[in-house]
Amino acid sequence: MDRLNLQVFRQFWAIAKTYWFSEEKWQARGLLLGVVLFLLAYTGLSVVLNNKRGVLISALSAKDESRFWETVVIFISVLVIYAPLLAGYRYLRDRLSLQWRRWLTNRFVDNYFGDRAYYNLSTSDVDIDNPDQRIAEDVRSFTQESLTFLLVLVESVLSVIAFSGVLWGISRSLVLFLLLYALVGTLVTTVVFGKPLVRLNFEQLKKEADFRFSLVRIRENAEAIAFYRGEEQEATQVKYRFLEVFDNVKRLLLWELNLNVLTNAYEFIPFILPALVVAPAIFAGELEVGKVSEAQGAFIRVFFSLNLVVARFQALTTFGAGINRLYSFAEFLEQVELASAELEPVEPEQTQPIEATETAATTLTTIQTVTADRLALEHLTLQTPSYQRTLVEDLSIEVPTGQGLLVMGASGCGKSSLLRAIAGLWIAGKGTIVRPDADQILFLPQRPYMVLGSLRDQILYPNTHLEADDQHLTQILEQVNLADLAERFGGFEVERDWADVLSLGEQQRLTFARLLLQKPNYAILDEATSALDADNEARLYQHLRAIGTTFLSVGHRSTLTQYHQSVLELSQDKTWQLHNQS
Repeated sequence: MDRLNLQVFRQFWAIAKTYWFSEEKWQARGLLLGVVLFLLAYTGLSVVLNNKRGVLISALSAKDESRFWETVVIFISVLVIYAPLLAGYRYLRDRLSLQWRRWLTNRFVDNYFGDRAYYNLSTSDVDIDNPDQRIAEDVRSFTQESLTFLLVLVESVLSVIAFSGVLWGISRSLVLFLLLYALVGTLVTTVVFGKPLVRLNFEQLKKEADFRFSLVRIRENAEAIAFYRGEEQEATQVKYRFLEVFDNVKRLLLWELNLNVLTNAYEFIPFILPALVVAPAIFAGELEVGKVSEAQGAFIRVFFSLNLVVARFQALTTFGAGINRLYSFAEFLEQVELASAELEPVEPEQTQPIEATETAATTLTTIQTVTADRLALEHLTLQTPSYQRTLVEDLSIEVPTGQGLLVMGASGCGKSSLLRAIAGLWIAGKGTIVRPDADQILFLPQRPYMVLGSLRDQILYPNTHLEADDQHLTQILEQVNLADLAERFGGFEVERDWADVLSLGEQQRLTFARLLLQKPNYAILDEATSALDADNEARLYQHLRAIGTTFLSVGHRSTLTQYHQSVLELSQDKTWQLHNQS
């Protein structure tokens, strides 16, 4: 995005309308109406206060004591009402902003996790950096700044209407000059400063997020960095990221300096001009002295209302950059949702492969998923998501119910990729995958995932709605040789950074506990016991076979063959062989 133009407003409305026409639209509109009513009352009282300030000066100049005290009483009475009105206006505005942020954050989070968009983002070549910042910070900025600019615009319109009447009654030439002056200032500012400031603010948001992310990665990979003694390289990388932030801020400050020089000089004239225009009439005795103060107050209110773009231009450019980041993120999530809707699993009788859109030279095909009470691959050809490499060709196998299939082969031949295809993460290729509903399958990925939460949460994940008492959980931990785990950390409700306090072998056994507790009909295991010794591995697979789960494993160890009824060997040349164990 290079400039502040109509494209920004189109993107803004595409995001904003989802809330104002949602199921909460009446509550939102009611709050907005309350804010506007408070603003109307607040603006009306501002006109009264501005008038009474001029009357005070006129009364003092004329030495009219009774008029002075009468005006003081009125001024204080209005102020008593004015102060809570202003406070109430700000409260309702911030409350509406908070409500909007909650709704929009929930919408982005739902779309981010829906249809595995978070995974698609990590594997796609789309330039969507730092989705965490876009959900946490850009949404907050969007809702707050949207309301701020909207209400400032409404307030400006009301001020122009209310105070222009005051100015018109004092001097018509002031009104005409003010309109021309504000128009010229707005055009000069947007034309000269628009494009560079929007670009620099967009880059600043990205570079700040990249810098913060580099620090987060160090915390998450502290042990690995320490083993490699990679402190110097990591420090250099962090400093480099910060240097990019620093250089961009320097360029931004130079443009802001030039903008501030213009705006400071531009905004000084309204403080002196009303006095110059009204002075001849006062010297001639046609106007009271207090009219100078009244004219000056009204002129400044109208000027800054008309001068909205110039006065808030830097904030507008930052806001425009944030809109662009949020819109591109929302657009990506929408595309994922549409693509997922087109590739919904079909019924068993529908067996024709689904074809994707045609590219310039070839027709790309996608793997079809059929829902059934079995796990089978039919004439499956699996490719990488970019369609640049074929991993397996024409693979047809079925895992008999209650038995186990072991997938083996050299690194890079497509073992883990095959599991991704079964899970629906990779769809590039052709053929059919027949599998049960997702809630009947439990996947144990190669890298154990420890959730944020208690020990109970770790065991129940991802079905945290399950009910299991402490005694049952203890029995499960005993089966995976972690009998003392709850006692060691102080019970099942204690919260720790489990990925940090548990060894890799303990993490793998803990994820196996999830499988033994939930007893799914099907289990997919990707190197799920790679960090375990032979005894612990044998123990886990014995328990797995005892619960009657149909399972498919990926592994390198030859010892794994004894726990499976058949072995699928994949080769680097895309061929495969199936061996039945005796």
